[in-house]
Amino acid sequence: MTQRLPPSLTPLDAALVALLRDVEPVAPVQLPLAEAAGCIAAGAPLLAAYPPHDIAAADGWALRANDLVGASAYSPLPLAAAPAWVDAGDAMPAGCDCVLDTDAVEMSGPLAQVLAEALPGQGVRRAGSDIPVRTPVGAEGYPVGPAALLLAGVAGADRLTVRRPRLRIVNLPGGTTTSRMIAGIAHAAGLDVKRHEAAARDEASIADALDASACDLLLIVGGSGVGRRDAAVTALAQRGDVIAHGIALQPGRTAAIGRLRKVPVVVLPGSPDHALAAWLALVLPLIDRLSARRARGQVGLPLARKIASSVGIAEIALLAEEHRAWMPLAVGEWPFHAIAGADAWLVIPASDEGFAAGASVDAYLMRE
Repeated sequence: MTQRLPPSLTPLDAALVALLRDVEPVAPVQLPLAEAAGCIAAGAPLLAAYPPHDIAAADGWALRANDLVGASAYSPLPLAAAPAWVDAGDAMPAGCDCVLDTDAVEMSGPLAQVLAEALPGQGVRRAGSDIPVRTPVGAEGYPVGPAALLLAGVAGADRLTVRRPRLRIVNLPGGTTTSRMIAGIAHAAGLDVKRHEAAARDEASIADALDASACDLLLIVGGSGVGRRDAAVTALAQRGDVIAHGIALQPGRTAAIGRLRKVPVVVLPGSPDHALAAWLALVLPLIDRLSARRARGQVGLPLARKIASSVGIAEIALLAEEHRAWMPLAVGEWPFHAIAGADAWLVIPASDEGFAAGASVDAYLMRE
């Protein structure tokens, strides 16, 4: 048995309110740097200064600049003792504040003479010059990116405190491409992703795969439509609660939302374009709530041409940046080439008819 869409679709705003009700951020965990990438920082630890002391920035001779005044190839300066050789990264010897290139010092047995002057700090990385003391790693509530990982690694930190929601994806046979796409996006968003394949597309097989014991969010990919083999929503109703089936959202109209005990559930359509739209409109807000993520940034640019939209249903527009303007690629119906070429996306509220050419709109970036 399949569950038919109701005669009236649930408004997107109402669906989000119901879906986010009682959802709290997950507890912070400490993860190795490689696993923390993309997760949302839960606190910003303060790093010690790096380098912790002056180090050589290049291979050469360590000397004191004030001792070299007047030295040149025409007037070599003899040294009372042979200078110390340092490799890049070595601690500077006591009393030395510059590093000269190898050919700036002539060695003849135990005798040494300098052929060039130097400035204090030449060839030296000063203590704290790369990372000042008490520099924060990233920013709380934002994704851990390459810059934060670089700072943490250089400073010797091996773990970061982050929030990483656990996501279980239940894929129905026939929806592997869409499931892999969603899993890839989820991994990039810093989620702990586990995929499970339902044995078949029937109600009992799907219900057997619905396990919320070790996840914070459950997604079912496929089986949300009204065809004879679409039983995902019926299976969810058997094991948990269906809040809404049929969202006033295009693409993504057949998506459903519900609960399995306290765990929020989103049933994504099997078609990649509809699944991606439902991910953006329904799942991302859930992830942000679970991760205690701060508001996502938007980029405001004028529209290169108008966007027309149907009143009564929220539509998502795909946009590409062209000459410092947003060029609409697709609205409501998304060809796959438009998805591949999109730089940003924009939700057009159900109450709006669209936007005029030249109007400035704030869009979310597809890749932050």
